[in-house]
Amino acid sequence: MALASMFTVQVGAALTVPLFGQLGALGTAGLRLGWAGVLLLLLVRPRRRDFTHRDLAACTVLGVATAGMMLFFMLAFSRLPLGTASALEFLGPLAVSLYGPGRGRKVWTVAATIGVVLLTEPWHGSLDPLGIGYALAAAACWAAYILLTQRVGDSVTGLKGLALSMPVAGIVGMLIAAPTLSAHVTWPALWTMLALAALSPVLPFALEFLALRRLTTSAFGTLMCLEPAIATLIGLLVLGQTPGLAPAVGIAFVVIAGMGATRAGARPAPDTLPAPKPCVEQASS
Repeated sequence: MALASMFTVQVGAALTVPLFGQLGALGTAGLRLGWAGVLLLLLVRPRRRDFTHRDLAACTVLGVATAGMMLFFMLAFSRLPLGTASALEFLGPLAVSLYGPGRGRKVWTVAATIGVVLLTEPWHGSLDPLGIGYALAAAACWAAYILLTQRVGDSVTGLKGLALSMPVAGIVGMLIAAPTLSAHVTWPALWTMLALAALSPVLPFALEFLALRRLTTSAFGTLMCLEPAIATLIGLLVLGQTPGLAPAVGIAFVVIAGMGATRAGARPAPDTLPAPKPCVEQASS
């Protein structure tokens, strides 16, 4: 599920690039978040009695973190080379992986860190201080997203937590992107973004919700380091971009780290996990 999520994210990103010139990075991200929120509300239809007050608060914070993760990365990407921005953003999942117990966890984290550095080669290109700040903010949001997604996924049945957090992310994204969209959005672009929102973020976020019910946050954080390798593979197959020696070695490191994290990071069986909180019954009128 995590691997499928990463593939859909990369394909969605590749298909979104042509719209950057018209809508801008923030406008593109805002529209994707907005449509994703609408789609999940219509498909899942969460109800108030499905959530406790704590669940509602967690879903709201998760929505804000989701919006921040996407918006900050787009801002970083507009100021930094893609490899540098990606390497900095992956500090979020790597930081989460450090919380796992045992020495083995640290070994996979170190291997993943070396792999990401070799794969993305952040020493190439000039570094913009504001771009670095945006990328680190995206990393912090991604770390919060991983932790909150598992908390909500364990507490709320099905995809109802995602169906509540994503509309929050959509509202935040659209409010921030509105100034850049008002003069540039067209009906064809609007419908195109609807299709892209179904591909990403709706499908990958749903897969991540399900994956985090079966993996520890530490294992998931390390496993996410496979995403640069997947991006390189898609670039090779679709765009004909052949990686150099350092990226090729980096791919090997992150693949080994991902395999180790998956083997060491399986969560307890479902019957040993805490039972979901009971639904809050609506008060009779």
